[in-house]
Amino acid sequence: MSTISLTLHEIYDLALATMLANGCDDENAKALADIVTRAEQDGSHSHGLFRLPGYVKALRSGKVDGAARPVVTRRTASVIHVDGQRGFAPLAQAAGLPVLASAAAETGVAALSLTNIHHFAALWPETEYLADRGLVGIACTAYMPAVAPAGSTEKLFGTNPISFAWPRPGKKPVCFDMATAAMAMGDVQIAARDGASVPPGTGLDADGNETTDPAEIAKGVLLPFGGYKGSAIAMMVELLAAGLTGDQFSYEAAETDNRDGGPPRGGEMVIALSPAMIAGAGWEAHADAFVNRLSGLEGVRVPGARRHANRSDLGPRQIHKALIETIRSLG
Repeated sequence: MSTISLTLHEIYDLALATMLANGCDDENAKALADIVTRAEQDGSHSHGLFRLPGYVKALRSGKVDGAARPVVTRRTASVIHVDGQRGFAPLAQAAGLPVLASAAAETGVAALSLTNIHHFAALWPETEYLADRGLVGIACTAYMPAVAPAGSTEKLFGTNPISFAWPRPGKKPVCFDMATAAMAMGDVQIAARDGASVPPGTGLDADGNETTDPAEIAKGVLLPFGGYKGSAIAMMVELLAAGLTGDQFSYEAAETDNRDGGPPRGGEMVIALSPAMIAGAGWEAHADAFVNRLSGLEGVRVPGARRHANRSDLGPRQIHKALIETIRSLG
């Protein structure tokens, strides 16, 4: 695979220029460039520059408003809603997360529903934002049908990621961000691009046969991780991200999307909890003792540790050459 070396500043500038050239105003473009750069810095290539062509398609088709201004409503002391006004998710998140954090610090538990947004990024930025403020964060979002429920060969669920972050004041939080599919669709697409195979159990081809060829899975369906257990969690995400927000389930998103290749309209649910208020004094030391016991086990890596190690490396990143050429052609 041929790559190009780009500094983090060059990644940000490329993303910013591309968004500005394709219909984003300054505020939206900066929010997107930031989230793309953070993904590349953390080693999450499937949610970094890889997403830019999809962002551009959604802007050019008119599906997404690149100048959208989200509207924040605090419905109760603990319930916050953000209407993204047909914009990309990062700006809506930037508007809603500070209100959510404040509400959780005041009441102990708070929920943020984001609707009328187009989510194409990772979820850890939302949950780590909360963890960095001493709060437990949970976030999930649905997408387009790509995953067959356990026992079926028909796609109904999105890849339906969920993220959880636990605060560790003075230290990096414990954080996971995972698809409820056996593999995130972006990783399947990258494997297909690079001519790599994927593990058995990732998905089925168009005829319902198991395959390790990611290109064939892209034509067929992904499978949930862990069979019935992963399928149940994927169902939970649908209900939280669509049923609880009032926005579209994955199958509804497919019915209304213009199929331009960009992210569909959907919802996101973010929940914040205050361990200081719920557990009380001493929660940090108590939880840290558990995390230290966990990390002390041979062969165990605490979720998020690899991303945080990548984040500390401020050097250049190796980016797929053809992807950079594609992005530069869009600018």
